Amino acid sequence: MKVTVTSRGGKEFIKGGLELNDSATVADLQEAIYKRTKKYYPSRQRLTLPLQPGSKERPTVLQYKKNLKEYTDGNTDRLTVVFKDLGPQVSYRTLFFFEYLGPLIIYPIFYYLPVYQYLGYKGERVIHPVQTYAMYYWCFHYFKRIMETFFVHRFSHATSPLSNVFRNCAYYWSFGAYIAYYVNHPLYTPVNDLQMKIGFGLGLVCQIANLYCHLLLRNLRGSGNGGYQIPRGFLFNIVTCANYTTEIYQWLGFNIATQTIAGYIFLVVAALIMTNWALAKHRRLKRLFDGKEGRPKYPRRWVILPPFL
Repeated sequence: MKVTVTSRGGKEFIKGGLELNDSATVADLQEAIYKRTKKYYPSRQRLTLPLQPGSKERPTVLQYKKNLKEYTDGNTDRLTVVFKDLGPQVSYRTLFFFEYLGPLIIYPIFYYLPVYQYLGYKGERVIHPVQTYAMYYWCFHYFKRIMETFFVHRFSHATSPLSNVFRNCAYYWSFGAYIAYYVNHPLYTPVNDLQMKIGFGLGLVCQIANLYCHLLLRNLRGSGNGGYQIPRGFLFNIVTCANYTTEIYQWLGFNIATQTIAGYIFLVVAALIMTNWALAKHRRLKRLFDGKEGRPKYPRRWVILPPFL
């Protein structure tokens, strides 16, 4: 099979094309491109079928597990694909590890070290119980996230652009410092004991529920299972994105217990981001599972924030 590889501008990207056997897969083609270029390793490549000039349709992305013959449209001897460089890539485990490591380290610095003396505060600092519990809660949360990254999560994509490391770290690390500064400040005024217990109690329950949701998603994406499936079990029976639901409500619990403007700003920003993801996933699942042509129909569920959405 002769494969012609072009750039998005239409120029020939691999001079003379590539010769592959008839049983070759997209993954074989990516390896062949890498051998010829010595730069664009497979996870850095995005291969699509060419579109007609002026077409506004989205191009068909080649799936690495599929045989190239599935994209030849009856012509088994020749295939033209369009190459796009996705830029330097890192694994999702690397991305998540560094974005979660920052808050895990930064927050205890404000609790244990004399940061406020360096910032000009000269008075005696009294540590309230809620500040201690908040530090343990915070560290438990991000330690859990790192453990889930290595031992629970299965990723639909192997890699992410390197630029996402800097963006995500800026988000998590800056919010970690912002919240830690105010919760651990010498002038911090704690809430009453009942409010603290309600907040941390709600948060811990939601943290455990969040872990269970992630375990259910891991089993849903069992090894070798391709494509989308309808999430089922536990909170997924009533909410499409129960993992986001428990994530949001666990931060609500933290903020009920600590009550800082910084914490609530983080809660609102995180909730908006996850709601956007949840709405997109809910629409996608409803489109894929429409009850037609033998496909199951997606059940009626909340999207992310029962009883509101």
